[in-house]
Amino acid sequence: MAYKHDYDKILTRLTFILSRLNDGEALSVKELALEFNTSDRTIQRDFNERLLSFPIFQENKKWKMQDGFRVEKTNSLEDEIILDIMEKITEGIGGKFATKSRQLLSKIKNQDFNPIYAKLNIEDISDKFADIQIIETAIKEKREVECSYNDERHDVYVTTLQPLKIANYEGFWYLIAIQEETLKKYYLKNVSNVKLTQQAFITEKKLENLLENSISVWFQKDAEPYEVKIFANKIAAKYFQRRPLPTQSIETLGNDGTMEFVVKITHEMEILPIVKYWLPHMRVVEPQWIQDMIDDDLRGYLSIR
Repeated sequence: MAYKHDYDKILTRLTFILSRLNDGEALSVKELALEFNTSDRTIQRDFNERLLSFPIFQENKKWKMQDGFRVEKTNSLEDEIILDIMEKITEGIGGKFATKSRQLLSKIKNQDFNPIYAKLNIEDISDKFADIQIIETAIKEKREVECSYNDERHDVYVTTLQPLKIANYEGFWYLIAIQEETLKKYYLKNVSNVKLTQQAFITEKKLENLLENSISVWFQKDAEPYEVKIFANKIAAKYFQRRPLPTQSIETLGNDGTMEFVVKITHEMEILPIVKYWLPHMRVVEPQWIQDMIDDDLRGYLSIR
């Protein structure tokens, strides 16, 4: 959950990029990074994730809009783009959240047609609005909360937390918080009876970086990050070029379309499910013990057939 000025900067940049693409320009990642005083990775993420729904493509290291497609210009292109993106994101969440969002957006949109399509498999948390509102206030004001939590293994218990972020991993919502100096992740739908306290707390800057670079909910606060080198054949490689993992850096690109890349993780479960999902098109090169874990799991699976 970024602060308002972060959203403003992102939206301004995206609107500027789309406007130039719409005018037929071919845009370079490096040139845009210099223009906006940001990293190549941030601009690449704009194209690979934030602008994924638009018909854009990369050719000779420059991004272009597909021929024959134009974003219809209105009195405020920025407003139309933002509203279209918001509409598709909220549709993916579904439930009461999507219904209310659609009603609100219909009051301010000038047209019903939306050229953006986004299929997001995100769980509905509209029944948690009251608790989320309190949590958001606590995060902004850095104040502790008291709440009940059902860990699905024991009875519901009451605890005091220092909430850091509300995060979504693989479609599921979590409350990232400090509890008794330990970083924990709470499944948001199991959090209830949230009460704001007057007790303030201080957050560490490195936690912000840790959350920003996390791949999944398995990330660890006190573990030393380490590198994992992965080989991807031509079937898998193109997907990790289009949408890189956080901290991903490409080591080699083969003439046959294969790729070796490195990611930094703090727990093996950040990368194990990803590699398993892409089997047999990916494997871990280093460290060997992670590939050994995958091999053991495969042997165990095959033995029960």
